[in-house]
Amino acid sequence: MWVAHLQRAPEMISRHPSPCDALVVPQERLIAGRRTHGSYPGTLLLTGQLAGDEIVLKMLGMHPIRAARQRKRIAFTALAGGASLLSFAAPSMAFDMSANTNDDTVDTIPIAFVNVFFDTDNLPSMNLANTCNPSDNKTFTGSDLPDCSTLNAGIKTCQTKGKTVTISVGGASGSIGFTSDSQAQTFAQTIWDLYLGGSSQTRPFGDVVLDGVDIDIEGGSSTGYSAFVTAIRKLMDADTSKTYYITAAPQCQFPDAYLGTALNEVAFDAVYVQFYNNFCGVKNYNNANAWNFATWDDWAKNTSINKNVKIYIGAPASNTATTDPAEYVDPATLTKILQDTKAQYSSFGGAMLWDMSQAYTNDRFDKAIKAALGGGSSPSSSSVAPSSTSTFPSSSSSVSAPASTSSAVSTSAPASTSSAVSTSASATSSATSSAPSPTSTSSGSCTGVAAWVSTTAYTGGQQATYNGHLWTAKWWTQADTPGGTQGDWTDDGACASQKKRTLRHRRGHY
Repeated sequence: MWVAHLQRAPEMISRHPSPCDALVVPQERLIAGRRTHGSYPGTLLLTGQLAGDEIVLKMLGMHPIRAARQRKRIAFTALAGGASLLSFAAPSMAFDMSANTNDDTVDTIPIAFVNVFFDTDNLPSMNLANTCNPSDNKTFTGSDLPDCSTLNAGIKTCQTKGKTVTISVGGASGSIGFTSDSQAQTFAQTIWDLYLGGSSQTRPFGDVVLDGVDIDIEGGSSTGYSAFVTAIRKLMDADTSKTYYITAAPQCQFPDAYLGTALNEVAFDAVYVQFYNNFCGVKNYNNANAWNFATWDDWAKNTSINKNVKIYIGAPASNTATTDPAEYVDPATLTKILQDTKAQYSSFGGAMLWDMSQAYTNDRFDKAIKAALGGGSSPSSSSVAPSSTSTFPSSSSSVSAPASTSSAVSTSAPASTSSAVSTSASATSSATSSAPSPTSTSSGSCTGVAAWVSTTAYTGGQQATYNGHLWTAKWWTQADTPGGTQGDWTDDGACASQKKRTLRHRRGHY
């Protein structure tokens, strides 16, 4: 399967009508898709039909009005399992959207994001970039929650065709997080009432009932996420009218800083690990001290509540998809990584490509990866998932995962993070400790490092000087002062000092 995101101006979009057309995102939010990883990222996960391996595609974007100060993800993430998912037309070409969305390629569409958990009226808000947002759309009285009911019919049509549509909470910017488990439980009820099987007068998509929730946390703290998942799963399990899913999304560094605890304590259906912009990325696949899929595999088998959870390899779709072009590996290299990993670990679920536009313009990188997953078989898994979990939908082959939707594995936090069960004899690698973080040989040397600029977007690993100190961005950040309360920067010490620094970065993604 593939999802195509092409760079073009909104007025140049040419599309054929589609039953799911209401979910198609206007191109203007993706115009900057070829800039740095943190500007208009997107993540693509596709599925190999023969083996049930999935390639997930997450499209991210930025609302143009807010582009100067924060990153926003675009309307949805698409998980597909066949030949083709959605297509956006380029200036010189048009794709048959009807044909692409009427096939069996798309399995799941997480709509992103609920990027504010509690506004001034203690209600959440949502920004789907130009598709629907608080600035351009009508909001419900007394809140910043936009009325996105124009998507109602499109979502229903997709669901009628067997596609899973979920809501994604979090994102890289916005106001997210909990101060207590109690607050997280309250938020779970709110999400249930607004998007899932509950009821409210302020449902953004009207009467449509989404199929689950995706948790994508890239800031704040780890407080409350286990409580949130537990509370919303309880509501899901009580509704016997349909199957619901829960997912999450992390860095390859293990464990994940924000979702690591939750990944260990509650069940997730799928985890998409970002193996890029970190020492443990695909570029270091041949470095046993860096590449840590075995760690995630061990987590999936021995720690994950859902012993059927699957781990996905996230990789850049182009050398322009990340800050450092060296993070990218070509189709042949990634094909080997995927096929070798698939043969060795039964927890392997597929590939995640960052991002759509990069995949398309890079000589259809997505097609090459789909082909890589199209043959062979994955090691079998005999473990039984908890009774409260459900089978994660896939295209032609089933991929089971622990109760909840689909998402990426968290790579930071308390002890373990990673995916699916593996009982294959070939999956013999045991978990390894987190890959060592690279250190700076020049330590606090500020030579050649530019001063921090509030209007510049920095991605994980990039450096800047501020107040006589050298600072390294932990993840994507813009307008957050080094040393500020957001905690986006690592202080590497005074410019004349020598000090180790840890290269960390923000997600891509899922």
